[in-house]
Amino acid sequence: MDKSIVVVGSVAFDSIETVHGKTEQTLGGSAVYFSLASSAFTNVKLVGVAGEDFGAENIAKLRAHKIDLEGLEIIKKGKTFHWHGSYDKDYNEALTKKTELNVFETFDPQLPLSYRNTPNIFLANIDPDLQMRVLDQIKKPRLIACDTMNFWITGKKKALLKLLKRVHILFINEMEARMLTGEHNLIKAGHMVLQMGPEVVIVKRGASGATLFTGKERITLPALPVEDVVDPTGAGDSFGGGFMGYISTVKNWRSLNEIKKAMAYGTVISSFNVENFSVSSIYRLKKSAIEKRFKKYTASLKIC
Repeated sequence: MDKSIVVVGSVAFDSIETVHGKTEQTLGGSAVYFSLASSAFTNVKLVGVAGEDFGAENIAKLRAHKIDLEGLEIIKKGKTFHWHGSYDKDYNEALTKKTELNVFETFDPQLPLSYRNTPNIFLANIDPDLQMRVLDQIKKPRLIACDTMNFWITGKKKALLKLLKRVHILFINEMEARMLTGEHNLIKAGHMVLQMGPEVVIVKRGASGATLFTGKERITLPALPVEDVVDPTGAGDSFGGGFMGYISTVKNWRSLNEIKKAMAYGTVISSFNVENFSVSSIYRLKKSAIEKRFKKYTASLKIC
């Protein structure tokens, strides 16, 4: 069974400020966080765009995790997408200080021929029209998952609704679920999103964990307590990467028990992610450390 994943999303430089300090022009982007998290479980093929300033060092970092970069387009004389943001002491919401789209502004994902038979697809948070174009290039997908955000819900809702009819799993946060459905009650909102097309909806709830919705089940897993949160950037993408990395390796991804395990792995990797700035924690993360924390986490919940 081919267990590989294609991820399509942003490749970026992040400048981040928290109560623990700040960092400038560090490696980031949804596709990068996702790829590093998933690479602990399976082969990942990254589709994205970066400028010439991305540099050989960052390419080497990704290749060190055996991430396939045939789908990463480098634009000569171009500049990589840059996000500058900050968090307050509660880390409840990111304040965007500056966004420079640069080469990402004209991103038009073209999958290499070698990617088009990949069975598992993750559409990270990009324009839903672009996400649809990616699906049109995939021949026989086994599992399609996607993420979205409030910007696309308000600006391209019609395109997003069309996309949701083609995906199996949707990752969304509480605010976005309410915005998409117009329903404040999260339980009702989750079931309403299911009616839009996905078989599985996973609502990311930050410090409150994540809630799974299927046609028959609703299950909440708590967040894994972290003593010292340094930087929450990429926590949702690393959660998605851990989830998809694991679920892509199982024969029956629709098994409720396997989905719960995937959520637990996503939670564990996300907890490592927030312990340091940028991708530095998950970049150094070993599978043995993931398994150790996974066993402790799931034992405390008496699951898996």
